[in-house]
Amino acid sequence: MYKKQKFRVSIAPMMDWTDRHCRWFHRQLSGRIWLYTEMVVADAVIHGRRDHLLGYNSEEHPVVLQIGGSDPAKLAEASKIGEGYGYDEININIGCPSDRVQSGSFGACLMLEPDLVAECFVAMQKAVSIPVTVKCRLGVDEQKEQETLPEFMQKVSEVGCQRVIIHARKAWLKGLSPKENRDVPPLDYDLVRRMKEQFPDVAIELNGGLNELDVSLNESAPLDGLMFGRAAYHTPWILSEVDRMVYDDDHGDMTRDDIAGSIIEYCHAHEDEDRTTKAMIRHIMGLYAGLPGARLWRRTLSESIAKGHKPSEVVQMALNVRQELQGAA
Repeated sequence: MYKKQKFRVSIAPMMDWTDRHCRWFHRQLSGRIWLYTEMVVADAVIHGRRDHLLGYNSEEHPVVLQIGGSDPAKLAEASKIGEGYGYDEININIGCPSDRVQSGSFGACLMLEPDLVAECFVAMQKAVSIPVTVKCRLGVDEQKEQETLPEFMQKVSEVGCQRVIIHARKAWLKGLSPKENRDVPPLDYDLVRRMKEQFPDVAIELNGGLNELDVSLNESAPLDGLMFGRAAYHTPWILSEVDRMVYDDDHGDMTRDDIAGSIIEYCHAHEDEDRTTKAMIRHIMGLYAGLPGARLWRRTLSESIAKGHKPSEVVQMALNVRQELQGAA
């Protein structure tokens, strides 16, 4: 059994967002945050284009593969494949509320089946030597989460799960869209903190509605970690303080312009053989969020990529425009 790890900061698995280009970008901002893949369905891992689905940059470590599914045997096989690709951890998705996930009987709807989740966890952990963790919601639909979440935690902890990431909202599978499920259900951080009191031997991370780093650290102080979601995407510079504030580690004195320069080099190295590199442009829209010229940066990126320029050229154009604006100020 692996040892319980210290407090950690991670970035949530986000469909269509946290691809390998996004993860590479986030790694430039922090050397210590835990990065997650987008959710990959177990069947896709087993039967799909594995290098495309599971490939990543070596500098992404520590990086976690999140798998979706509800068949213990398939999840175990997919986990074994993921371990073979060198991932540091495997995570099972028990939180996604999308219609596609519900039709496959996994994701957040598995909050209704804690025994099956426990069975899936056992099969996955037996298949690999790296940790398997769970990411879940407070509950779903009409569940009384004050009662059902402790029951869920009991089921997964008694079969050996040592780390659970809890999105501090319920998921309404009927009546709310996936987007609405990220905002409409109220947050209940206190319930997550109570889970730590009831299950002190389980590492529990807080997810949901976290934005500023110092506030997020206060909210998660009794816990074992915090997970940023959209804030890491829309205001990524918050990640640049993680190493110093959380790990007492100096990641280097890089400026946003330095990061932009590194992105140009990365794009130039990959864009000719990898057409997906253009996704980097949408991932870096928020690099200058909160600073003068942020809107100009975003507009230049959007307009330049739409005109068919290479990603490296697009970022260089946007950086030039920003620097010209600074020089004129």
